[in-house]
Amino acid sequence: MCRVLAMILAGGRVDELSVLTLERPKSALPFGGMYRVIDFALSNLMHCEIERVGILSQYRSSSLTHHVGIGASWDLVGRDRGATLLSPQKGHADTDWYRGTADAVYQNLEFMDQHQPDLILILSGDHVYHMNYRRLILYHQEKKADMTAAFVEVPREQAHRFGIGTIDEEDGATGGRLLDYAEKAEAPAGNWASMTVYLFRPDLLARLVAENARRGSSWEFGRDIIPAMLGRHRVYGFRHRGYWAYGRTIEEYWRAHMDLVGENPRVDLDEWQVRTNLDDWHLRDRPPSLILPGARVSDSLVSAGCVVGGEVVRSILSPGCRIAEGASVRDSILFPEVKVGPGARLDRVIVDEKAVIEGNVRIGFGDDRTPNRSFPDLLSSGITLVGKKAHVPQGIRIGRNCVVGPRFSPEHFHRPSYASGELIT
Repeated sequence: MCRVLAMILAGGRVDELSVLTLERPKSALPFGGMYRVIDFALSNLMHCEIERVGILSQYRSSSLTHHVGIGASWDLVGRDRGATLLSPQKGHADTDWYRGTADAVYQNLEFMDQHQPDLILILSGDHVYHMNYRRLILYHQEKKADMTAAFVEVPREQAHRFGIGTIDEEDGATGGRLLDYAEKAEAPAGNWASMTVYLFRPDLLARLVAENARRGSSWEFGRDIIPAMLGRHRVYGFRHRGYWAYGRTIEEYWRAHMDLVGENPRVDLDEWQVRTNLDDWHLRDRPPSLILPGARVSDSLVSAGCVVGGEVVRSILSPGCRIAEGASVRDSILFPEVKVGPGARLDRVIVDEKAVIEGNVRIGFGDDRTPNRSFPDLLSSGITLVGKKAHVPQGIRIGRNCVVGPRFSPEHFHRPSYASGELIT
């Protein structure tokens, strides 16, 4: 059987996600109530029986390290199985920080050499999707490819935000030769976006990243490695048909959650059979959710340990959330152990872990969609963020496109009302 070593790129912080990634890498972000984003890549690997995994972590990775552990939650424990966290290490002349995705792989060539794989599968740890990597591997082998990259179709008006590949029609819907590739071009030639799923011949990968370490300008696969391979190596594009969420921006992260709820959800996570670490957030020890008499829950996901006494509509409640009687949560995402007091109203809000929203607070009120004054490109669609362990006191009103900083305590609120677009830190 073909021996495949997976390398998950899981260490980056994304500035576009503001306070949500201030203390954690994007791959460790909560998603869908009881999961973290990296669970999707790990679950895909588990279902495909790819059982040797290196996880390239870097930015404030304690939550990621705790969550993944040794990989037991994904059956990655055994003689020829395992998950290894690979943090950057300072060498004689090297930086102690990964300079980019290609540099992260280059700094771990020794790890790859130890396992002597037939193929190396490189994945992003911060995308939400369900994929059978075995189909990609079979296609790669059939074409005797040096490298095969997976692509997914995106709306043409959004194509400029992605690395876009031009794939010939050699194998129809399955894929074909990769004819061209451009990373985030202003006028992309097509709309097949890179999923950051790459399958490489190990000897070639080692040579390419070593050369890139000496001469590269960005140390990234999309900007340096893939374009340089075209015309020199057998490079193929594989067309993935299925749901894929990028989630790089606040709007995308929120919308990916909204795809889980509503009258006709686009995604059924139970059908995907996603695994997670049940010790994280004490999931295995929590009782079932409790919906109190008089409460109303519709088109929502409510996780274990939640107690709901108010209204929850088109929202995701992570483990241990408490919604008091008379409170209303709409079109919102609540991370674990958030408390919402009686009479509070949340509309289009993302609330980080262990935040407290006291009674009669209004967050996301009114029709004013003024973009955030400090970060207009990040917050302009009406979503307000409340940081980790923030405590919003009784009766405060906060508009749309606002940010409440982590650990912001009641004494820091000097006004009863904050207009849309304010940075409250």
